[in-house]
Amino acid sequence: MKRDIILAGVGGQGILSVAAIIAKAAVDQGLKVRQSEVHGMSQRGGAVLAHLRLSDSTIYSDLVPKGEADLIISMEPLESLRYTAWLNPEGTLVSAAEPFINIPDYPELENIYSMIRSLPRSVIVETQNLAKEAGLARAANMVLIGAASPYLPIAPEAMEGTICELFATKEPAVIDANIKAFRLGRSAAKA
Repeated sequence: MKRDIILAGVGGQGILSVAAIIAKAAVDQGLKVRQSEVHGMSQRGGAVLAHLRLSDSTIYSDLVPKGEADLIISMEPLESLRYTAWLNPEGTLVSAAEPFINIPDYPELENIYSMIRSLPRSVIVETQNLAKEAGLARAANMVLIGAASPYLPIAPEAMEGTICELFATKEPAVIDANIKAFRLGRSAAKA
């Protein structure tokens, strides 16, 4: 078993947190993990890319070869399209619906959605609305993790446990809101 994952977004959206939660939950489930350093601008507004590889056997490289990603997880719809060359024919793209418009000629959003939907397997999730429904507007990345979770070889309970660990120093209401955001994202992806 292996899963090769591309994580994409814009600096400040929580891509590092998404990668860390998936990686830690995978390790806790006994999987081997390799992750590239995040490439791109870490400042708000710059493109961010990370490679994450999970397997039950040895992983020899941190980088996902073009055409071999099983999953693209993106916090920004236009950024998700930038990496479709990495997606294998059986792969899935999971993207947040909300754009981060940081360029003057940002394409029409409906055109971006249409291109995402034209892929054989894709999910577009209203992460910000679901995060607000969970009670924490800043939990959009937890919604996205939830939406990607059906495509990961990790038990949802392990993912939730990792989220609890990550926010262990926060108030219980923050932990509860992040877990709720994860669950709402998972439900949205299965709908």
